[in-house]
Amino acid sequence: MEFLNAACDISFSEKVRIFSHDYLKCCIYITGFDDPQYLFTKKLFSELIASSSVLEDFLDFHGAKNNKNWFLYRELSAAVRHLSLASFAQTHISTRLQFYDFKDAEDFEEQGTQTLFQLRKTLMQLAPAIIEEARRLEIPMPQEQYDISDFPGITTSEMLEYDIDDTNQDQEKKSIVKIASEFLNIAQNFEQLGIYEPLEPEEFATLIPGKVNEVEIRRFEMLVHNLQSSFDTYVIPGGYRLQNRKLNRLRGFFSVVFHLLQMTGRLLHFYERHLYQAGYKDIYQKVNERMSSLVNPEAMLDRTINYGFFYACHFLNTGVDLAKEILNENIERGSITVGIPVKLGFHSRPSLLVAKIVQHYGGQVELCVGKDRFDASSVLDIQWAGGKIHKEDIARVTFEGDVRALGDIEILASVNYGEDTMGKGVPLPKELRYLR
Repeated sequence: MEFLNAACDISFSEKVRIFSHDYLKCCIYITGFDDPQYLFTKKLFSELIASSSVLEDFLDFHGAKNNKNWFLYRELSAAVRHLSLASFAQTHISTRLQFYDFKDAEDFEEQGTQTLFQLRKTLMQLAPAIIEEARRLEIPMPQEQYDISDFPGITTSEMLEYDIDDTNQDQEKKSIVKIASEFLNIAQNFEQLGIYEPLEPEEFATLIPGKVNEVEIRRFEMLVHNLQSSFDTYVIPGGYRLQNRKLNRLRGFFSVVFHLLQMTGRLLHFYERHLYQAGYKDIYQKVNERMSSLVNPEAMLDRTINYGFFYACHFLNTGVDLAKEILNENIERGSITVGIPVKLGFHSRPSLLVAKIVQHYGGQVELCVGKDRFDASSVLDIQWAGGKIHKEDIARVTFEGDVRALGDIEILASVNYGEDTMGKGVPLPKELRYLR
């Protein structure tokens, strides 16, 4: 209790000096840069993230968001935190790109370099403004300064010996199948947000925040992060293994999309909270104008959408074929023979439900009618099969492929594919609730 009382007895002005010390020390260090291409390292970004986070938390606790005198200083600390988090994620992508084994990644690499250049440049513009605001608030400047040797880069010319042999590890096919299926589901769900070519600046408003925003991006970021965690826990605990190039490449898709979404989410948060709308009060408008003069909103949105978001869409879409290939190499296969939909056969509703089941799991399933085989993930293919079934008066058919999908198709067939004999929909069993 005495310790707590002593800690609380320290004045606000003394504590703001303490919590600003390392943060301002970084800002002073950055003001010595003359080119945003160099000197920014992951260690520097880590220091910026940590020092700005604790300062922002301290200022929020003491009500800086509601104080005219301290509001700008608080907003600047938030800007540094989110820009540094975005920069850290992009730096990670740049340093790990060689391990992802992507084809034709030259444009992606170049765009990543431009993005990092823009983020560093923005931090260089913020640093002197932060120092100026600290002086206005009479916060003492740190006496000592950082040196370039305090922030070395993360890479060296040496690599530690690869001496943990996990070649005897049983890579459970069930884990690989589950992860590949989840990747396909994420890619399919993300498609409704996706863009397939860079946007012009005037198009940004049609996307943000109505369709693409921090909340949506963070949701997908968590899904991909969980996927990567499962992969690293149950498939390749030791990290990258050259012995299985396909799995390494799939891991590369997880990783790059995760870090792109990390960066995009941070920049969207910064734009939505600190640049997009400042509120109706005069002080908010003034601070918003000041922030916009230091951080170019259009340039920030260009990197957010035309790099981070665009390439997250690109790599999710590009990874689909590999995920399907890995999935079909590892699924347990089987076959079932079931009746056709009574009275009306494979018309629109039953064909759609069967296709949705197959698409849900992602593995290959074929509908076999005599010697002909039809893709059961395609509504059109199933309906083509339905025509042959009707013409040849066939009562039962065989599905072959992914046993997970076959089990659900069997359940669907047991309720006449979700309809009565008049073609009217009936409730589906709880096992098929994902079809509703």
